[in-house]
Amino acid sequence: MTIPVKIAGIGFYVPETVITNDDLTKIIDTSDEWIRTRTGIERRHVLSGNESTVDMGIKSAQRAIEKAKINIEDIDLIIAAASVEAHAYPSTACEIQAAIGAKNAACFDITAACSGLIYSMGIARAFIKSESAKTVLVVATDAVSRCLDWTDRTTCVLFGDGSGAMVLTVSDDNQDDILSIDLKAEGQYGNFIKMPITGKNCPLVEPNDEEKMYVKMDGKEVYKYVVTNLPNYIEECVAKSGLKMNEIDYLVPHQANMRIIEALEKRLEFNPDHVISNIQEYANTSAASIPIALVEAIESGKIKLPCSAILTGFGAGMTVGTTVVRLREGIA
Repeated sequence: MTIPVKIAGIGFYVPETVITNDDLTKIIDTSDEWIRTRTGIERRHVLSGNESTVDMGIKSAQRAIEKAKINIEDIDLIIAAASVEAHAYPSTACEIQAAIGAKNAACFDITAACSGLIYSMGIARAFIKSESAKTVLVVATDAVSRCLDWTDRTTCVLFGDGSGAMVLTVSDDNQDDILSIDLKAEGQYGNFIKMPITGKNCPLVEPNDEEKMYVKMDGKEVYKYVVTNLPNYIEECVAKSGLKMNEIDYLVPHQANMRIIEALEKRLEFNPDHVISNIQEYANTSAASIPIALVEAIESGKIKLPCSAILTGFGAGMTVGTTVVRLREGIA
């Protein structure tokens, strides 16, 4: 018998410091209108001082655990999706484990960029269904602001920092909340979004060409890839769920660019009132963007529970993750 998976709780956290489009005009040649019309972004929350991805991850994890009403000791596994980690090691997941006291959890990080939440859900689901874990904490936390060239207006205006967390457990009512999930990667397009890791070769060998640890992106190619391919991938995942597109209540896409979100809405013929977006407030928070948008929409009443939803992310790799889920009352 297939073990059903429950989405028990979701939480998010963003830093208090806010940078508006007008603020950015003090350091780069841009304007509020230029940014808004091209991206839909008005503000972004960014880390300040000694805050880190770990700090954000701890806070979103604690909120998700509180909503899930579980004992921390029952967490068997922690998966952290983090592209900009506080440390190469220990892993972000291990640091979160220590802070929240989840002493019985195995821990590891994954890197799937903005698709990280969906990839982590897929891994967590597999662990639960194979009886390798009963309760999994997934934390998507990223601080892309730490790796931006703040003189490059084509990239630095796009990103913000934030964290989202989700608790997945064995369902106690035999209902599976993850109806379908589909993970894809097309590494041949990896040059569309890149961030090098800095470091010097050993002094006993030929020196390497050092690169600055900045995000580099070909925005036009990313847009073309996503609007060409993602609708098809979403339709495939919906078909696997056993539902039809018009039977699904909400679409919660990765918050990368308002033009991309509008293109998805049009191509999928989705009700605009049921397409969730908060990019204007948070910008692109990488893997955290889906849980941030999801929880905020639930808290504001835009998403009515219980319901069904498509969650879909895309990012560097290129990676794509899509899932069709049922969302219960009380998860956020």
